[in-house]
Amino acid sequence: MNADRKSTREQDRKMVYELDGRPSLSTAVPLGLQHVLAMFTSNLAPILIIAGVCGLSGADTVTMVQCAMFVSGLTTFIQLYPLRLGSRYQVGARLPIVMGTSFTFVPTASAVGAAGGIGAVLGGCLAGSLVEVFMGFFYKYIRRFFPPLVVGCTLVTIGVNLLGIGVDYFAGGAGAADYGSLKNLAAASFVLVIVILLQRFGKGLAKNAAILIGLVAGYILAAVLGMVDTAPIADAAWFGLPLPMQFQLTFQPAAIMSFAALFVTSGLETIGNTSGITMAGFDREATERETSGAILADALGSTTAALFNALPNTAFGQNAGIVAMTRVVNRWCIATGAFILMISGFFPKLGAIFSAIPNAVLGGAIITVFGMILINGIKMIAKAGFSERNILVMGLTFVFGIGVPAHPEAVAQLPGFIRFIFNDAVTATCIVAIIANILFPMKDAADIEKAKEAMLG
Repeated sequence: MNADRKSTREQDRKMVYELDGRPSLSTAVPLGLQHVLAMFTSNLAPILIIAGVCGLSGADTVTMVQCAMFVSGLTTFIQLYPLRLGSRYQVGARLPIVMGTSFTFVPTASAVGAAGGIGAVLGGCLAGSLVEVFMGFFYKYIRRFFPPLVVGCTLVTIGVNLLGIGVDYFAGGAGAADYGSLKNLAAASFVLVIVILLQRFGKGLAKNAAILIGLVAGYILAAVLGMVDTAPIADAAWFGLPLPMQFQLTFQPAAIMSFAALFVTSGLETIGNTSGITMAGFDREATERETSGAILADALGSTTAALFNALPNTAFGQNAGIVAMTRVVNRWCIATGAFILMISGFFPKLGAIFSAIPNAVLGGAIITVFGMILINGIKMIAKAGFSERNILVMGLTFVFGIGVPAHPEAVAQLPGFIRFIFNDAVTATCIVAIIANILFPMKDAADIEKAKEAMLG
């Protein structure tokens, strides 16, 4: 009997480093749960931010959180076990990719939501996601237009915009009566210190789940200080189905175009994460079929998310980092985590618990994430190199992508379609970077090689 158990454990240990196979649940569940814990907070934080901007009720926020968990789990399943589309295409990469709500869309969604409400956000995301469908089917032909320099510049702009949002939440939330109060700053700082200490000195699960642990600790402190409104938790049902179309979608051309530009960035991030997973887990580059499938699953997840009252999905970089660190690539292990996510979506009470997180506590937990998005953009630019051509492209991108949107009166006399480009800094940066990259193509062999390495890194 003991020999059989030892043999099973040995088989399980070997199997977790293989793509296929079914290790025992005692082995698979902890490894899957590790992925869930690493992304749980980041998956829900964008929802809480946008719900706050749109002025949604506690019940509506719970609905969005509930649906976000369900859609993230479902889309992760599709990445693990793809849907076949004939002999050439598949929706899903058939790789250990974990999907979740993307922070990339938060700055633009905040602006759109403040002006047009949650319906304009979801409608823009639904229509804009068609861009990523196009990218998935024609990836082979269009990838040269989107080098790491374009992605890096866009990520820098997203990070800069997110930092302002993060600071507002750190102080208690924009417009809050107690904005900047000592109580808010103390709670946020408490969470931030825990996250930093765990990320710097923690090991294993404690390090990977640093944000979640900090959030829980801050939540407890906030409850003791009387900062938590428990009414939505008490009112929420124990069980409920995540139902689609709970909000009236509206389709505004400006919002659609802004989100369409962001879906290009989201697709490029997915390309990078897919390459990172295959290099770290299998010591090879991702195939064209895998990359195309990952992008199409990204698009399907975002379309499904919009219909199910949630924000766009994307491949999570922190989960790619876990794969790189542990080299655990078994699909069955990751699938147990996806199942946990999906099941969580059927318990509104759980969603209500998360929706009741005070803004300051949330700010303390996520401000480091926002900083990392900015740093990742800088790292990608650095890896692409600072050749004369790249400096020229970056200069034009940041001047027109960040400088002009900060002063819209400068282009007030120009035609409407040009003014539209500069309505949003993230959209402007992405569009200008793509145009500049086309106008000044890479010709130097060293630049081309660095761009390839940057995308894989």
